[in-house]
Order: sequence, then C-alpha cells, then structure tokens
Amino acid sequence: MAGSTGTRVRPARLRYWILAMLFVVTTINYADRSTLSIAGDSMQKDLGVSSGELGLLFSAFSWSYLIAQLPGGWMLDRYGSKKVYGAGIFLWSVFTMLQGAIGFFSGAAVALLFVLRFAVGAAEAPSFPGNSRIVAAWFPTRERGTAAALFNSAQYFATVAFSPLMGWLVVTLGWEHVFTVIGGVGVLLALLWTKVIHPPRSHPRMTEAELDHIGEGGALIDMDQPAAEDLGPEDSRARAEATSVRANLRHVGKMLAHRTMLGVFVGQYFINTITWFFLTWFPVYLVQERGMSILEAGVVASLPALCGFAGGVLGGFLSDRLARRGMTLTAARKTPIVVGLLLSTTILVCNYVSASWLVVGIMALSFFGKGLGALGWAVMADISPQQISGLAGSVFNAFGAVAGIVTPIVIGYMIDATGSFDLALVFVGACAAMAVVSYLFIVKDIRRLDLADIDSATAPPATSAPAA
Repeated sequence: MAGSTGTRVRPARLRYWILAMLFVVTTINYADRSTLSIAGDSMQKDLGVSSGELGLLFSAFSWSYLIAQLPGGWMLDRYGSKKVYGAGIFLWSVFTMLQGAIGFFSGAAVALLFVLRFAVGAAEAPSFPGNSRIVAAWFPTRERGTAAALFNSAQYFATVAFSPLMGWLVVTLGWEHVFTVIGGVGVLLALLWTKVIHPPRSHPRMTEAELDHIGEGGALIDMDQPAAEDLGPEDSRARAEATSVRANLRHVGKMLAHRTMLGVFVGQYFINTITWFFLTWFPVYLVQERGMSILEAGVVASLPALCGFAGGVLGGFLSDRLARRGMTLTAARKTPIVVGLLLSTTILVCNYVSASWLVVGIMALSFFGKGLGALGWAVMADISPQQISGLAGSVFNAFGAVAGIVTPIVIGYMIDATGSFDLALVFVGACAAMAVVSYLFIVKDIRRLDLADIDSATAPPATSAPAA
C-alpha cells in the first residue's frame, strides 16, 4: 500500500465528489416527495379532495416505499448501488412528471394520483439504503458520521431550495407544473449519475493513496465487487457465498431479534414521524391554521428546513469530532441524537402561542433538533454486516416508511375530528420523546456487526470495544 515504504502520499478527495452527488440526488428525492404538500391546497380546491383523502394521498408514497424496501435492499446487494439506484432515479422522476397530467382525468384524479404516488414510492425504495451502502464503501469510520449526515440533511435542503420555487409555480403556472418541472430535473440527474458513480476500486479517477486511506480507515471498499475478470478463484467463491447470504431473507427476522438493531429501527420510526409532518402537513398547517397564502407558506416552510439542514450538518460533524477526540463511537453517536431529539419536543409549544413569527421560530428550533439527532443512517453504516448492508438498510428504512404511512393519515383524521392541528403537534412531540427512549434504553454498543452476531440474535457484549 502507498506509504508502507517512504513518505505517505496525501489522499485525494474523490470521495467528496461522490458525496456531493448523493447530496444532489437526495435533494431531488425529497423535492419529489414534497411536491404534493405544496400543491395540495390548490389541488383540494380544484379536485374536491377532503383532508382525509389528502392524508391518504400523502401516505400512498410510503405504502409502496415500505413494500419495496426488502426487494430494493436485495437488489442493491445483488446488482450493486450504481445500477439499481440509477434506475430508481429515472423511474421516480418519470412517475413524478406524470402526476402533472391528472387534471385531465377529473373523475378518477384521486385514484390515479394515488397510483402514481405509489409508483414513486416503489422507485425511491433503494435510495437511502443505496446512500448508506455508498457511504460505507467510500468513507472511513471517522468521516462516516459527517458523510451520512450530509446526505441525510439534503431532505431539509430540498425544502429550502425547492419550496419557494414550487410555491411560485403553483401561483404563476398552476399546480401541475410543480410535478413536471421537478420530475424533469430528476430525469436529467439520472443521466449524470451513470457518469459519476462507480465502486471505489473501479472508479477511473481513484488514486492508490485515497483507496489506501479509506480502506485502512474502515471503508468497505469491496462491498460492490470489481469485475469478474479482476477476481481470482477465491474471490469468486467469496462473491458467490456473499450473494447466497444476501438473498437469504431469514436474516430479516434475526435482525429484528437483535437488540441494538431493533432499537435503531424503532428509533427511525419515531424520528421519521417528525420528518413526515414537515414533508406533508406543515405547509397546509401554515395556510389553514396560521392564515398564510400558498406563496408565503412555500417561503416560510423553507426557514425551519434551513435550520434542519444546519442541524443535520452539525450533528454529523459533532459526532465525528467527538469520536476523533477519544469518545467511544457509541457515545459519539448517541450524544447529538439524544440532545437533538429533546429539542424536537419543543414543537408542542406552538399550541400555546399565537404570533406567526414565534410559531415559525419554534418550528425552526424543533426541526434543527431533528436534524441534529438524525444520525440513524450513520449508525446503520457503522453497524450493518457487510454482506447484508443493503438488506439491513432496507429494514431500517422500512420502519421509517411505516411512519410515512401512519403520520399523514393519523394527522389528517385528527384534523377532521378536532378542526385544528393541536392534537397533531402533541402526537409529533411525543414521537420525538419516544425516539430518545429508544436510543437511551434499547440501543447498546454501536460497532460493526458480523453475520455471527445477527445469527445469534444477541446484543454485543457490554465489554466489546467500539470501532475506532
């Protein structure tokens, strides 16, 4: 390896270009998810959609997102992140564009929109497990928290970057163009993906120094194996064995029986409740509960999202810095998670204030806390066994998808039943508190697991040394 004799060559920074691509793709991913929340109020008026029906439409994405998680994770492990993720980007973008045409089918518009949102969710299923796999392959352990936090923070940046644009499109061109414009951008991005993303060993711009740096630091550089002609007989045999393991869905039940993994999964459910409130009902809350115009709501919704973005970046940076300063990986990951999610519970205070500027400020603080504590993907990149990393990420993401189903429906019916958002905010705040409970009392040591840990379905020993 470079530097074993003589002076070590400074590693390049190709991995940050890979991370930048993940950030851009995830930004468009979340822009696609939030199109309906911005267009929702106008669509309700044009298509005669009730709040309960709108809640069901919000949830359509998450039904298929949940169903497709395990197949998506298996495909990632079987065919690699580049192919599966790239196909997903293209498909979800096309389905988003088609939603702009449902106004031509007024009698069946709600049903058709449900089907298209369902299709978008299925196509996006491999996205976050794919992000996690790529970060695990490209980043050493002590940089992984920041990398995972950056791609995860793109969900907030999507609102900052696109909510004002989508609000303007609704007002000036009509709600249909929210879908056609955002979907069109995604189609172009799918083409760029094929040029930028490669496994570490086969990337045309990879240097030996950077490959050594990330490999020695714990990156899973052989997660997506190089071409068959580059492998010897032993490597080919290992690939066949790994493929057999990856296809073995019995590991799903074993992961659910493993205490640390189950705690991370449950924590993601509660964290995603906060995410889905902001993605779906928050702009509607600003219009219907706080009396803002659609254009104002699009702009104002970007302010909490900007704070969420700042919190997300800070959470990853803080976690990695704590690890580099000698704190165990368990403590370094849990500290920002717990502090951030406790801040998220302040959303409850919005029920007791009337000034709109103060409501926005409280929402911004709450979403900053959610961003600070949203390190679940970093934790998954830290603990997932290499052979089933895609499958593990999909199970993790499936728990988040359940929150995406439950949250919009529950809040929609709460609004129909009570005529206000008060109970909905209590629901979101309580979920933030439960995420804290999960990480404090269920999740134990955070370290790289292997298949033996999963097969035994027992938590790591308390005396195990966390990964550096």
